[in-house]
Amino acid sequence: MPRNQPKRIGLAIIGAGRVGLFRGDVAARHPQVDWIGIAETNPARGKLVAETIRADFVTADYRELLKRPEVNAVIVSTDEHLHVEPILAAVERGHSLLIEKPLATDLGESARVLHAIEAAKVDAVVGYTQRFRRRWLAAKEKVRTNALGDVTLVTSRAFMNRLVAIDNYRRTNNPADISPMVISGTHALDIVMWMMEAKRPVEVYARSVDKVLGPTWKGIDGTAAVISFDDGSIYNANMSWALPVVWPGAVYSLEVGIVGTEGVLTIDDTHRDIVLAVSAPQSEGYAPDQTRLVDFMGSYPPGDMAFGELHGPMREETNSWLMRLSMGLPTPAATAAEAHNRLMLTKAIDLSARLKRPISLPIDARDLQR
Repeated sequence: MPRNQPKRIGLAIIGAGRVGLFRGDVAARHPQVDWIGIAETNPARGKLVAETIRADFVTADYRELLKRPEVNAVIVSTDEHLHVEPILAAVERGHSLLIEKPLATDLGESARVLHAIEAAKVDAVVGYTQRFRRRWLAAKEKVRTNALGDVTLVTSRAFMNRLVAIDNYRRTNNPADISPMVISGTHALDIVMWMMEAKRPVEVYARSVDKVLGPTWKGIDGTAAVISFDDGSIYNANMSWALPVVWPGAVYSLEVGIVGTEGVLTIDDTHRDIVLAVSAPQSEGYAPDQTRLVDFMGSYPPGDMAFGELHGPMREETNSWLMRLSMGLPTPAATAAEAHNRLMLTKAIDLSARLKRPISLPIDARDLQR
């Protein structure tokens, strides 16, 4: 696309929760966005977000929104288990897509969505937002340019308090589709697999524990896994989202170590460098429990509000996507194929933990059914 003829954008946002609001507010400030419409099943929420971002159209029916002639790009930001039908409807109309991860919570549905996207040759990216933070971009560059030599071992440790887990289990009728790896550990997994994208995973072995979330929610507390690659390198992933509510991470604390034949890279992403302690509850960020008065600032993955605007990786990601649409610029965003791969890996990890044996990779929905 010529630089002097940028594409104008008519944006449909399906799902006006926290993420829909964040991305909509960023889009409303973008010079190439001419029109914004919102589809939200909660009328009060839809009205609030529409007024906040000055949307041009609001409805409870995403099909009605997608029929609007102004629309040529779509953000799907519904609950995770409600992604499939809006994505397919947008693909049918040939619209470019930014999809919150995952494509689906069911592996077979994810494969169906990926096939539809690829068959229609639609430009679709998936919201693995942490790729847009400076530290992970810098780490990727070092791995990409072989500063570490051949990567042989990677470790990651992700910690979360149990608020996000309970929120997810509360909103689903099928807790078997909700696990720490599928919903949250996938962010660490994506970062690591992005670093190791030239390598092919061939086997996973995992164990899980369910002593906190299991009795009440039929959920999983945490999982430890080892993924082996075809060249002999290995990745050790540990994820728990069952820490006590008072754990100061607003959401996510992550540590990653990357060892290569010529070097090592360690990344402390625990956010313990800025600690907020207050006497009264705060309203910004992810704060569903008013008893929590201490936070690691910056651990809320979308970013932080300052001067009435979101600052952080979700703003960077949304602006990058809008520039991708308007100017045809390349971005580090996750593709739909990568997103399906991450879901496949997390499902394989959970399957290995359930069966207590190694699982050969890749797997498909038939393997899960068997």
